[in-house]
Amino acid sequence: MNASGKVFKYGDNVDTDVIIPARYLNIMDPVELSTHCMEDIDRDFVKNVSKGDIMVANKNFGCGSSREHAPLVIKTSGIACIIAETFARIFYRNAINIGLPIIECPEAAKEIEAGDEVEIDFDTGVITDKTKGTTYQGQAFPEFMQNIIRAEGLVNYINEKQ
Repeated sequence: MNASGKVFKYGDNVDTDVIIPARYLNIMDPVELSTHCMEDIDRDFVKNVSKGDIMVANKNFGCGSSREHAPLVIKTSGIACIIAETFARIFYRNAINIGLPIIECPEAAKEIEAGDEVEIDFDTGVITDKTKGTTYQGQAFPEFMQNIIRAEGLVNYINEKQ
């Protein structure tokens, strides 16, 4: 399994209120909700993101409230994977539960820049910045997590097992 796309880059402490502002949480349709993803810090994100693109951030991505809407709108907007120095623990678990791949890799998070073309191999954890010709060793996903991601989330994974 792998992902490849253009990078959207963010800094430290990107919280769930910035990822999806609370004023939109009454929207039930994930596609409509995703049209507001990142709008308070990157108004053009939804206009410029394409299916398969990559989000890169620094420390503590997804901090704040434990709302599951945050990883959902990122995934629904088209982002194939998030790379960060660190993730808030609840965001990390929520992302895996909905089948959104996320990788902690401090070096990659610091050095990859907005607009770079990046490829991630989930089996090995290798992150390649094709723009700069550099590679980084991120955390490889254990097989059970890859199975959850492949199934598009924990609920689908459990339903497949029955």
